[in-house]
Amino acid sequence: MKKLNVKKDDTVIVITGKDKGVKGKVLVSLPKEERVIVQNANMMTRHQKPRRQGDAGGRIKQEGAIHASNVMLICPKCSKPTRVGHAFEGEKKVRVCKKCGKSMD
Repeated sequence: MKKLNVKKDDTVIVITGKDKGVKGKVLVSLPKEERVIVQNANMMTRHQKPRRQGDAGGRIKQEGAIHASNVMLICPKCSKPTRVGHAFEGEKKVRVCKKCGKSMD
């Protein structure tokens, strides 16, 4: 199974593409597809038909998926975009910031 360095509720920055520089929270992580959905990034328009009488149809803006390699995790301790390392704290494997060296979990 494929592994991602970003998880749900992490803060990331988009490093390539039309939304380069956008910071946001990871809403959904899809490890099998190696994709993530980031808040306010890769906004797409979806046309929705009204399903019941009284419902409003129209165009809905929603986030689209981005490949996980196009985002970089922001360290919660030093607030800088960083690569992710892994280390063991006792029996537990944790993610470590490559810039400040502190645990991210």
